[in-house]
Amino acid sequence: MIIRQAEVIVRQKLADVPAVVLLGPRQVGKTTLARRIAASWPGRTVYLDLERPPDRLRLEDADSYLRAQHGKLVILDEIHRAPGVFEVLRGIIDDNRQAGLRSGQFLLLGSAALDLMRQSSETLAGRVAYLDIAPLEIGEVGAAGIDGTALWLRGGFPDSLLAPDARRSLDWRRDFIRSYLERDVPMFAPRLPTETIGRLWTMLAHQQGSVLNQARLASALGVAKPTVDRYIDLLVDLQLLRRLRPWSGNVGKRLVKAPKVYVQDSGILHGLLELETLDDVLGHPVCGLSFEGHCIENLVLAAGSRRLPYFYRTHAGAEIDLLLEKGGQPDMAIEVKRSSAPSPTRGFAQACDDLSITQRYVVYPGSERFSLRHGAQAIGLPGLADLLRK
Repeated sequence: MIIRQAEVIVRQKLADVPAVVLLGPRQVGKTTLARRIAASWPGRTVYLDLERPPDRLRLEDADSYLRAQHGKLVILDEIHRAPGVFEVLRGIIDDNRQAGLRSGQFLLLGSAALDLMRQSSETLAGRVAYLDIAPLEIGEVGAAGIDGTALWLRGGFPDSLLAPDARRSLDWRRDFIRSYLERDVPMFAPRLPTETIGRLWTMLAHQQGSVLNQARLASALGVAKPTVDRYIDLLVDLQLLRRLRPWSGNVGKRLVKAPKVYVQDSGILHGLLELETLDDVLGHPVCGLSFEGHCIENLVLAAGSRRLPYFYRTHAGAEIDLLLEKGGQPDMAIEVKRSSAPSPTRGFAQACDDLSITQRYVVYPGSERFSLRHGAQAIGLPGLADLLRK
């Protein structure tokens, strides 16, 4: 069994606040995590899956039903199916506070981050904590004895990673992509054309890690630039894309100001590109940028909210693949190299000098840690992720 690092955090949050909203894509493991918490919860629990009509019917009179669960941990899965519940929860939480119950009342699971946060923040301000749950990351699979290369190839969705063979893993990812386009996009954005969003998703997979060029994408799709932004906003909201912002401090350089876009999960990236085996990936032009996106995603997750992620690029060619900022200042520079003999580029060294960064790392597929030129160190992805977590 793979133990999720988020489990400890969810339990801590439930000990401090009345409600916790757990956000993440479908099939990422939210329900499994919630059931594990329920199984060892010191009191009684109630679980409702709001995609099931019988469970939704229980909330037709949500106020009466939820008040009847006083003292229990109530888990509401797919909460976006019942957005009106947030208004009810506010009154119940406030009444429970008057009665001395201030924590561990509701665990809400949902798939669309911005939509849910907007709905809940309007009514539950000061009463709710938010926690993102991502696909499995390098530390979690390493602790379970799973090879990191399998995580890169298949991605971190449990059903894909743990499939019996490569074909069935790819079949699962194809079905996942299709279900998002046929089911989730119409549900969360009923006015947006599903087919066009699917084309954009695939185009972005082919351009993994590229600086976003809305004009070129708009021309290829036959839509306006603001429309491309709306489509990308949706895929970011569903936690299927990562929009990595450029660092924009004043260093007296001409900086690239457009974001980079990555398909967040490497397995979904390979599914969009129909890459089944490791040989397929290694022989494809996206290989290097796929590994870069995989490393960036895992390192951002490991760094948590303490360090904000950016990239840095000047028009003169100085570049940092991942720049982590701490306390408003550039703190760590990371370059990704899919090579057994990594070496930092001159542009990376120049960028680090521009920003006066001393923590310089080159992530590569190996496991040894050793010094490189320009004050950098070579380090494997698991090693740097562990360093960031600590």
